[in-house]
Amino acid sequence: MRAITISEPGGPEVLRWAEAPDPVPGPGEVLLRVAATAVNRADLLQRKGFYPPPAGASDILGLECSGTVEELGDGVTGWSAGDRVCALLAGGGYAEKVVVPVGQLLPVPSGVDLVIAAGLPEVACTVWSNVVQTAGLTDGETLLVHGGAGGIGTHAIQVAKALGATVAVTAGSAERLSRCAELGADITLNYRETAFEDEVAADVILDNMGAKYLSRNVSALKRYGRLVVIGMQGGATAELDLGALLRKNATVTATGLRHRPVVEKTAIAAEVAEYVWPMVADGRVRPVTHEVLPLDRAADAHRLLDGGGVFGKLVLAVPA
Repeated sequence: MRAITISEPGGPEVLRWAEAPDPVPGPGEVLLRVAATAVNRADLLQRKGFYPPPAGASDILGLECSGTVEELGDGVTGWSAGDRVCALLAGGGYAEKVVVPVGQLLPVPSGVDLVIAAGLPEVACTVWSNVVQTAGLTDGETLLVHGGAGGIGTHAIQVAKALGATVAVTAGSAERLSRCAELGADITLNYRETAFEDEVAADVILDNMGAKYLSRNVSALKRYGRLVVIGMQGGATAELDLGALLRKNATVTATGLRHRPVVEKTAIAAEVAEYVWPMVADGRVRPVTHEVLPLDRAADAHRLLDGGGVFGKLVLAVPA
């Protein structure tokens, strides 16, 4: 098969479209013929040598994909060759074929194009596991999403609105905030101009910044508020005012998805299929795709994402 390989850690220029060994499904795994994958910030970190895959996972980039079932490993039931699917991966999506644990396989939501579906598994599983399973967002509460214009942010806005929440977002321009409002955001805050902690009180905060926003996020929490940190774009180390947390009976949680065991990812994927896919099928939540590029232009896609102008997801389609 062909795949995007990395000659050495570095810039986008180290990505090469080249031959790679075919993966073979083991017990409980499924081999997919990949139609498309999508670009995540974790891919950029791994390309630079800062985010190695979990033990036993493919060292090829790609945390999600869509495609068709090609072969079933021993013990796999419920799927057949030719089924159209999308999948949450620990790695391997930037390739013509990939092996995935069967529990991380998802049907393509009704009405969604197979290629576009490649950009759904990572955002859907991230948002559901953090905003709902961990933070317990409910009808009538307020969610603050940092990075509202990104793949996770655009998905979180829609899911939270479908759950009956009020949604506040931060982004870096009026144009990006306007597009967030079109997706349902009720409160839009330009982080370059506004101190968000002075403008919104949130029950739940979904944060991709980490250290830079820690104290400000705690200030923005309501009593019994829940801060969930899923990224460290603003650094990894900061002081935490425990007194402020105690006064609010608030909670700070940091979670990752890629390194969770398969059994946990299986449970997350099952709830996504049960609760989120109906939202997609009836139009309450829709995929937000900035652009579809061919997979052999992965380097260009990485430059685009690194440039900061992407709204939603960048999808990479496997060349015919």
